[in-house]
Amino acid sequence: MSYVLHYAPDNASLIIRLALDTIGVPYSTVLVDRSKQEQRSATYRKLNPNGLIPTLETPNDILFETGAILLWLVDTHGVIGPKPGEVTRADFLKWLFFCANTVHPHMQLLFYPDKLIGNDPGLQRAVTEGAQRALMRDFAILEQAANQAFGDDAPTAIDIYVVCMLRWCAIYGPDNRDWFTLADNPNLFHICKRADAWPATEIAKRAEGLGPAPFTAPQRPKPPEGSAL
Repeated sequence: MSYVLHYAPDNASLIIRLALDTIGVPYSTVLVDRSKQEQRSATYRKLNPNGLIPTLETPNDILFETGAILLWLVDTHGVIGPKPGEVTRADFLKWLFFCANTVHPHMQLLFYPDKLIGNDPGLQRAVTEGAQRALMRDFAILEQAANQAFGDDAPTAIDIYVVCMLRWCAIYGPDNRDWFTLADNPNLFHICKRADAWPATEIAKRAEGLGPAPFTAPQRPKPPEGSAL
């Protein structure tokens, strides 16, 4: 069994790359070149009509939406989360969907306020500040729920999802970085420190140019191919 991951460096496809390498399933990658807006091309939209990244091709299906891909991988392979019927499945599902349906949309508002309200600078600033407040609440909830939401030594899909979103909040979006400090959240910092040492992270660092400590000391990537923005 082999998969094809359509990716761009340091995009949501990073979550799926880390998941695939944690599971240990073989896959190949196809670059979606954001500098050429390939995600909006007719060819790519045949795979993913939303024109968003990532898309995962499997032997039987084409999957998109980050949360859906993660859940499918868990149900197919286990490893990064409990399968149906396991006692921790309910907790896993609620926190996975919290990440996909609450935290991730708030993060997208932080990065792309124009998609909601157009090019008015004042309205964009209001949306950005609202997104920052929402994300602070989201991360505070995850900080308090760490024992229930995250894995132990073995990373789960939720661990992978959260550390990537924390990374992106630190290096993308508005220039003001003072609204959230990872070090003030010891449980989240601990998860990020673990993530820096995952074998899957080493693979992603080489593939996407993520820097030496991509989750505890994130910096803009220098990918060998493609563009993050």
